[in-house]
Amino acid sequence: MNLKAEEKTETCNKRGEKIKEDKPVKQKTKCERTLIIIKPDGVQKKLIGRIISRFEDDGLEIERIRVLHIDKNIALIHYKEHVEKPFFPKLLQYITSGPSIVMVIKGENAVARARELIGCTNPEKADKGTIRGDFGTDITINVVHGSDSESSAEREINIFFGNYL
Repeated sequence: MNLKAEEKTETCNKRGEKIKEDKPVKQKTKCERTLIIIKPDGVQKKLIGRIISRFEDDGLEIERIRVLHIDKNIALIHYKEHVEKPFFPKLLQYITSGPSIVMVIKGENAVARARELIGCTNPEKADKGTIRGDFGTDITINVVHGSDSESSAEREINIFFGNYL
């Protein structure tokens, strides 16, 4: 959400009387945090630096980062909305198969910007130049996760980093 601010400035007219004018001020943007996970296939393929560079090159900042082997309990909490879906067993096996890089990144409109850099969930439909379009294998083995909203980001950051915010 962008907010437009206005600033009142005082100037004088020809007779020396003070008058107030509206002066437009630069548009303010919202600084957000989002969770990014470089999944086990991204780590195994040695893509960590290349993926992180995409976020940094776009002006996003890494606020927290850790290497974590996501266990079944954390995966069940993180992917709770998918537990009953037919693809969940494959997703669970995949996300717990090796170490992941878990990051909090921040910046102006971080959620939307990160999602744009990541690309569509299905790498076959993701644009070339996006992380999934360039490095993803299939709809489940897709290199990276990014929060899909500010509320998801807050929940997911709390799962992986505790409520440090």
